[in-house]
Amino acid sequence: MSSVLAGIGWDMVGAAAAASFYAPIQKVKRWSWETTWVVAGIFSWVLLPILVSRTLLPSFFSFYSSIPGHVLALTFLFGCMWGIGNVNYGLTMRYLGMSLGIGVAIGVTLVVGTLIPPIVHGRLEYLLTSRAGHFTVAGILVALLGIAVISWAGHQKEQQMGIRAEEFSLRKGLLLAVFCGIFSSGMSFAIDAAQPMAAAAQQVGVKPLYAALPSYVIIMAGGALINFGYCFFRLTFNRELSLRRDLAEPKHILLRNGAMAACGGIMWYLQFFFFAWAGASTPAHLAFINWMLLMSLYVLFGGLVGLALGEWREAQGRPVRLLWVGMLIIILAANLVGLGAAS
Repeated sequence: MSSVLAGIGWDMVGAAAAASFYAPIQKVKRWSWETTWVVAGIFSWVLLPILVSRTLLPSFFSFYSSIPGHVLALTFLFGCMWGIGNVNYGLTMRYLGMSLGIGVAIGVTLVVGTLIPPIVHGRLEYLLTSRAGHFTVAGILVALLGIAVISWAGHQKEQQMGIRAEEFSLRKGLLLAVFCGIFSSGMSFAIDAAQPMAAAAQQVGVKPLYAALPSYVIIMAGGALINFGYCFFRLTFNRELSLRRDLAEPKHILLRNGAMAACGGIMWYLQFFFFAWAGASTPAHLAFINWMLLMSLYVLFGGLVGLALGEWREAQGRPVRLLWVGMLIIILAANLVGLGAAS
């Protein structure tokens, strides 16, 4: 039971980092979003994974050369899959608005990323017939309800405040949100595919709590390839954008923007740093529940961070009540999964 609670606790820490990472990025001024995202990504997808792995591994290059090629390739490709989903978030918001777009995308990611790995590993019968499986499925359904309620609360808040999607289209938005959610599940698939890498890390002396972290070098390299490619394409061919112009700002602007973007990137990385700790703390046959917990708690903490930053200050009545109801439902979902894991 204590290991289950520890896993849920680390998922909460990771989700809090995920929900907060965009706050410093929003403070970046006079830079394009693409430049900001590249600088943040250098820290989250390149520097931190490499630095952590070089610290943990006795021999950085020999470790990766010892991993079978098909494991590296599959892990990298699933990282690319996540990257494709990530860059499509913008289009989802464009057609659905932020609250509905994120809600649908996260809901799809939660279901696909949680259920596909155990099904692939032949654990569908366990989910359908065991007491723990029943609690897990119930937790997933309740979490989806909570995400739907919070998303609807956010949509009503946006309506109250006169915020509209740039080109609202329910059909296009839903299709893109589902596409985005499925491809964003690539992170869950990549972590699952990298299990042999985590086992190899333990064989060379890495403690179990940190064993999954070296795989992030490969996973995030795939995501970085897609994200950087998208950003540099936009910076090169969109006449309204210019990396050179962004980097020509006065020194104090560059330092402030760089620090804020780096802070956001570090916080983004920390969500998966602690997610790895959660996976190591959870019994192996229940490791798949951590994705459901991370995604649902991400929405929960997103609501709390929004309240703390005053994003709901101008909302009145029903939206705020719905937000609190949705957050309580997600807490119930986490408890259901915890009960299932402990049974």
